[in-house]
Amino acid sequence: MAVEPGTIVIWSDIACPWATAAVHHLHTTRARLGLEGAVTLDHRAFPLELLNGQSTSKTVVDAEVPVVGAIASDFCFSVWTRDAAAYPSTVLLALEAVQAAKEQSLAASDRLDLALRRAMFAESRHVGMRHVVLDVAARVPEVDAVALEAALDDGRARRAVIEQWRAVPDAGIQGSPHLFLPDGTDVHNPGVSMRWVGPKPGGFPVIDRFDPSIYEDILTRAK
Repeated sequence: MAVEPGTIVIWSDIACPWATAAVHHLHTTRARLGLEGAVTLDHRAFPLELLNGQSTSKTVVDAEVPVVGAIASDFCFSVWTRDAAAYPSTVLLALEAVQAAKEQSLAASDRLDLALRRAMFAESRHVGMRHVVLDVAARVPEVDAVALEAALDDGRARRAVIEQWRAVPDAGIQGSPHLFLPDGTDVHNPGVSMRWVGPKPGGFPVIDRFDPSIYEDILTRAK
């Protein structure tokens, strides 16, 4: 996969806690290293609901969030606090919004992606709803929310989401998240060694090892 210097291509789903932790670590480590103007995240859709042919299981996510939250405590993960009926049955519109924001800039797309993840996993907001996506976008300084609304209403970015979904089998994507770097290397779920105990859904994940230093290495190699 060809990746431009100064860019990290990240395939993920917004409804994935593991990807959300990875995106958070990329943002915080990039800021700490002073690389915010030097390394940009190029988000690609890995839509689990399309790949699995069903909505992402709230039961599975509820089991993952407390475990993932322990390796990204400053993100302030929260289990879903609203009525279960309000849990997103789809996040395709959120994924589409992230792709649509690329018309403005990769930085706008990147910041919107993080804000949508925060809305879902820290604020229990239904990011599959149009009004929620637009409200989140309006709070991101890098995003022109009026232009984004126009892009969502004419559906111009939906094709990008579908094309990225269809590209997954040939692109060697192992899961959400999977990062690709300019030097030709790639890493799935950076720094995490984990296993699932029991049935899925019904069981729970166990992290055997987490090494956050991998993010400094990833960002340094990407610049």
